[in-house]
Amino acid sequence: MTRATTFDESDVLIDGPWRHRFVNANGSRFHVAELGTGPLILMLHGYPGFWWTWHKQMEALADAGYRVAAMDLRGYGASDKPPRGYDAYTMASDVAGLIRALGERDAVIVGHDLGGLLAWTAASFHPQMVRRLIVVGAAHPLRMRTALAVDPRGQLAASKHILRFQIPRYEHVITKDGARMVGRFLRDWAGPRWAGTADFVEYSRRCREAMQIPQVSFCALEAYRWVFRTGIRVAGRRFVRLMQEPIMTPTLQLHGAFDTCVLPRTAQGSGRYVKGRYEWRLLEDVGHFPHLEAPEIVTGEILRWVKEI
Repeated sequence: MTRATTFDESDVLIDGPWRHRFVNANGSRFHVAELGTGPLILMLHGYPGFWWTWHKQMEALADAGYRVAAMDLRGYGASDKPPRGYDAYTMASDVAGLIRALGERDAVIVGHDLGGLLAWTAASFHPQMVRRLIVVGAAHPLRMRTALAVDPRGQLAASKHILRFQIPRYEHVITKDGARMVGRFLRDWAGPRWAGTADFVEYSRRCREAMQIPQVSFCALEAYRWVFRTGIRVAGRRFVRLMQEPIMTPTLQLHGAFDTCVLPRTAQGSGRYVKGRYEWRLLEDVGHFPHLEAPEIVTGEILRWVKEI
């Protein structure tokens, strides 16, 4: 019988021009890959990734004169994996606390997928700490909430994986057979030009390995379970009320035209929640991972946004 391969936090400490460090913030320890000096750009990954999702942007942003920090979110990669704290309040405070722990007063925040949802939330809850906001492949939380309710054949159908995440012990299904389901998610959500390339295969392998680190799969699902558990509770109603406050931070939203996870029509409605400067850009021939599928375009857009304003 073949022994199952085991993975641990050292598997995400991938060598490169960056340095790996551990930073204490908001009562937990977070792993950060850091490169460059200058104004801080804090990068937040989505599901089912980890900090590595931003490796194609980090060196170019650092060369342009920025300090780039790509973090593993709470419960992911080499960051702490506590049993609790996967609500939007705590995770947004993780972001704000990490900015302070890195010795900065504010930062440009770039977030993808779940990281994009947290970026929206951090800009609402801690506006003084978010200098610029760049959201990739993520709708504003209230826009997503509305779309799930009013677009059953569209966004609700596209989000069926989130419904499955509510099933107890579903994390064991995720990690079965070498986290094969993670690879399936990535293939389903990727744009057709990227899916199947050698680059895609490598990224899929690394994500499957990272999801098999003990406790990661459980922790990763807890953020999605919190949304359903609190939807009609006081904490959920308070979250909706707070998120209704207009965002004044200059916001750039990048989205793939072929995104089958967060539909473009869902994401595009997010601009109604921004009162500051706002731009929407739809990227043709790109799926749910613009920063990996069209890295030069996304890097260029990030630099344009942080320099123009």
